[in-house]
Amino acid sequence: MKIVVDDLSGPEIAGFLDEHVRQMRSITPLESKHALDLDELRRPGVTFWSVVDGDTLVGCGAVKKLDAGHAELKSMRTTPMRKRSGIASRLLEHIITETRAMGFTRLSLETGAAEFFLPARKLYGKFGFIECGPFADYRPDPNSTFMTMTL
Repeated sequence: MKIVVDDLSGPEIAGFLDEHVRQMRSITPLESKHALDLDELRRPGVTFWSVVDGDTLVGCGAVKKLDAGHAELKSMRTTPMRKRSGIASRLLEHIITETRAMGFTRLSLETGAAEFFLPARKLYGKFGFIECGPFADYRPDPNSTFMTMTL
C-alpha cells in the first residue's frame, strides 16, 4: 500500500470522490454538507493524497490551508470494502506528518454528528483531535462535530 499526492486528473479518483459526495448527501442534510467537490479540491492551497493498494484506489484525504499556521482535514474516505482495515489510521498518520512538515501548527476538521460518523470521530480522537467550536467559515450546526489538534 502506498500514499501518493494526487493531481485529481484520473477517472478513478473522480468516481471515488463523486461516490463520497453522494454518500454524504444521503446521510447529511444539504445545508450541513461540507465535502468539497473535485474542482474545489483542485484549488491552490489544497494538497490531496490517494491511497493505492496495487492498482486499486482504497482511500483518500486532503488538507486545505486556512492560514499560515492552520489547515483543515478534508475528504477522508476509505472504500467501504476496506473499512476497519487500518487504511484510515495509516493515511491520517501520514497527513498529520505531512501537515507538520508544511509548517502548520494546527489541524482542524468538521465531521458529522450522526451515529454513522462515530467511527470517524473515534479515529480522530485516537490521534489527538479534541472537540472544539466552529472554525474558519463554519457556523454552529447540530449535524456537525468540529475537532482540532495542535501539531
